[in-house]
Amino acid sequence: MLNRIDFTAPLQHDVDISAGVSGASHLVGLLSLATALPPYVVGQEEVAAMAQLLFTDLFERSPSMASVFANTGIRKRHVARPVAWYLEPRGWPERTAVYVEEGSRLFVEAANKALDAAGCVANDVDVVVFISSTGIATPSLDAVVHRQMGFRPDIERVPVFGLGCAGGVSGLAIASRMAAARPGSTVLMVSLELCSLAFRSDLVDKTNVISTALFGDGAAACVLRSGQAGIAMIDGAGEHLWPDTLGIMGWNMDPVGFGVLLAPNLPAFATTNLGPAVEGVLARIGLGTADIGRFICHPGGAKVVTAIERSLELNQGSLDHERTVLSDFGNMSAPTVLFVLARAIAEGLPKRTALLAMGPGFSASCVSLVRAT
Repeated sequence: MLNRIDFTAPLQHDVDISAGVSGASHLVGLLSLATALPPYVVGQEEVAAMAQLLFTDLFERSPSMASVFANTGIRKRHVARPVAWYLEPRGWPERTAVYVEEGSRLFVEAANKALDAAGCVANDVDVVVFISSTGIATPSLDAVVHRQMGFRPDIERVPVFGLGCAGGVSGLAIASRMAAARPGSTVLMVSLELCSLAFRSDLVDKTNVISTALFGDGAAACVLRSGQAGIAMIDGAGEHLWPDTLGIMGWNMDPVGFGVLLAPNLPAFATTNLGPAVEGVLARIGLGTADIGRFICHPGGAKVVTAIERSLELNQGSLDHERTVLSDFGNMSAPTVLFVLARAIAEGLPKRTALLAMGPGFSASCVSLVRAT
């Protein structure tokens, strides 16, 4: 029996989408989307060699670990620091300093690119929603960059921690509701993760090696406003939380830093359970899977992408943008699905798309988009 936490409240009921959305003044428009990456690029072969050097005993005890890096579907990733930085022992102070420094830089880059694309400036922003789960800073980074960005003193800040890989979709849903509640306001959503800062040379276990093979760093930003079509209109969103699944994904906290919590049965769980959950979310919006021209999904890993295709009964290989983003950037957690969306936008969105991501809880988050033109 699936347990639902329903944040689903359709943002429209009385608009004939087939007739277009230009007159849907109460819908929220996605005006722009931009991405940003740290400067250091590391190839998968280099990461595999580093892991085998650091965790020699584990690889000798478990020869199958060597194949993990080749089976992720990842060629390269961007990371916040040169590889040599990660080889030294690091604690919370060093990790947090990099999170604030590089995270602030990526925030500003992604946000300014999104504002430029939307024809806005920072002074126009009424609300900033900041999504991140890979660092802890108080004040949060949206406040750290306040002066540099040029935000107004009366800007509303909504920093959100703990959504993990689902953060890009859930953050977009949160931002759209903020925009819908304040007609005419400009909402900036920034999703930023520095997953590489969770690398632990002191943790000699399979989960740590698998996370080393998967995760990279990146950021994405969106500008939203109600009543303005832009790229697409957001007309519904929802989440689904499964009971007794806290151990599937998350962080362990200890004196050194984050430790990845990642269950090996995640792909099998997704294959069995994701489809019915998505159907339930869409039904509460007033849609069915047949209404969706393209699912845009968070590519957690090669096996997860395949599991999503199976669970949603999609043709094998149909999540092509997901596999390309995974190959080029790795799993960047929350912003990854927005990188996929950027590619889909460049190719041309179908009439309706649904953004989908799974994250800690264990949960799934979904946002429905209607092409604006």
